[in-house]
Amino acid sequence: MKQSIRYGDFLGVVRLKQRAISYNDLSRIEHPARPPRLRALDVYRLVGPYVAPKAIEQLRAVLPIALFLALFQLLVLRAGVRGPEAIALGIVAVIAGLMCFIEGVRLGLMPFAENIGYLLPQRSRIATVLAVAFALGILATLAEPAIGALKAAGSLTDPQRAPLLARILDQHSVALVWAVGLGVGAAVVVGILRMLHNLSLKTVVVVTLVPALGLSGWFAADPALAPVLGLAWDCGAITTGPVTVPLVLALGIGVANASTEEDNPLCGFGIVTLASLFPAIAVMLLALMVGGEAAPVAQAAAEAPAWHEQTPYAEAIGALRAILPLTLFLWLVQRGLLREKLKDAPFVWYGILMAVLGMLLFNLGLSWGLAPLGSQAGSLVPAAFSVHPDATGSPLYSYGPGLAVAIGFAALLGLGATLAEPALLAMGITVENLTDGAFRRGLLVYTVAAGVALGTALGVAKIAFDLPLAALLLPAYGVALVMTLVSSEEYVNLAWDSAGVTTGPVTVPLVLALGLGLGKSVNAVDGFGVLAMASVGPIASVLAVGLWIRLAEAREARRAAERARLRGTAQ
Repeated sequence: MKQSIRYGDFLGVVRLKQRAISYNDLSRIEHPARPPRLRALDVYRLVGPYVAPKAIEQLRAVLPIALFLALFQLLVLRAGVRGPEAIALGIVAVIAGLMCFIEGVRLGLMPFAENIGYLLPQRSRIATVLAVAFALGILATLAEPAIGALKAAGSLTDPQRAPLLARILDQHSVALVWAVGLGVGAAVVVGILRMLHNLSLKTVVVVTLVPALGLSGWFAADPALAPVLGLAWDCGAITTGPVTVPLVLALGIGVANASTEEDNPLCGFGIVTLASLFPAIAVMLLALMVGGEAAPVAQAAAEAPAWHEQTPYAEAIGALRAILPLTLFLWLVQRGLLREKLKDAPFVWYGILMAVLGMLLFNLGLSWGLAPLGSQAGSLVPAAFSVHPDATGSPLYSYGPGLAVAIGFAALLGLGATLAEPALLAMGITVENLTDGAFRRGLLVYTVAAGVALGTALGVAKIAFDLPLAALLLPAYGVALVMTLVSSEEYVNLAWDSAGVTTGPVTVPLVLALGLGLGKSVNAVDGFGVLAMASVGPIASVLAVGLWIRLAEAREARRAAERARLRGTAQ
């Protein structure tokens, strides 16, 4: 018995050793003793090619403008930047936020929009297409990063001199945002109807612009309504950003491809134009509705939150409110109307997460970085030509040169911001390809930049001299209207849409804050209107270049015909 037990024990030990040897051998084969470690250099090699181009793109758009404002304030206005650490962190947050947000829109929202734009016109009635387009225009506007800049404008508006304007910004800020969204929704519907019925953009622009200018003239003649004019036209610039433009164009191009046979290479343009005009009309109509109310404006203005009082929690809730309804709507359209499954769902949901994170970072950076920097620079610009309490030794220059410094500063800001706008560079490449080189990329970029520079300078001059906006805006749009009537359809499409791509998510809040700060410093009635003038400038400049190109082509055609006639006579 003992022998058997010992023998069994011996066999058990042998089997255990055999198992141990086999397991050890297997572990040495499949599970190395030292797992590989990723070095920082390895992580950079993996992530760098994906992140670096996007970071560089946003650096080029944000950093030059921020440095220009800071250096101008230090070297020309001889004043330090208040809170430089917070502003620097805010600018970093803006860069990171835009990088995440635009990537999120590309991965999370654009697949929905492109699929809907391609399939919806084929599978649904026109009424359904228009209803989806209207809702998409509204929700895309609410998700625009720059729309948050309107919420802070109320704290920089004088409720005593512009009570109706202060009331709209303070007590009716939600209604203001919805009015802008409704305007964009209506613009998308009209733009799609234009494509369906092959209407020229020139006709639609004239039909829209004439009542808009008539309504503006009515507001200009009423002292109570006049201060709202700048806000209304500035809202048109705020709407055309990185969310609205690609989503709306994806739907519009899908409708155009499914229903039109237009042979015009630039027929896809036009919706962005209407998305700039309709919000101005919507805000003026809102002002008429609000105008009869009686409210304690001064108290509401005093309670308005400043930029730096926005908490991260409030910004996070705002980011979710902006992105999630738009995402839910797009998903419901795809699943409910089109009955299409979501392809590459992990990438799409990753994109949605990135969009929410990007908007959160952008709003925080706007509150702590861009908005205070623009407001500081704007409030100190009058020190160049007048006495200013915050600038020692002001006026820093005599009146004429100091005024030239202020106007030149505005022009350089508009020029630099436009040249750094990625959407304009992309548009220039597209137009050069579509026109077979007739309108070169460089010519378009510098023409648009020159128009924005001129418009920004006029807008700052309007605030510095406390001029009525109608005195500049109505003649400028009148000139643009006349040039539209005598221009060809291709250049009308190009010129009116070029105004939309110049007002990006960085330029809008920065220029808006600069104008409001300047207006408060010189005790102007309001600080709005700079964006409005910066939008009409490129329309006129591109139309002018288009007419010049047409004249040059006609002159060359006459010369060619004359040379052919002379050769025929000689023979």
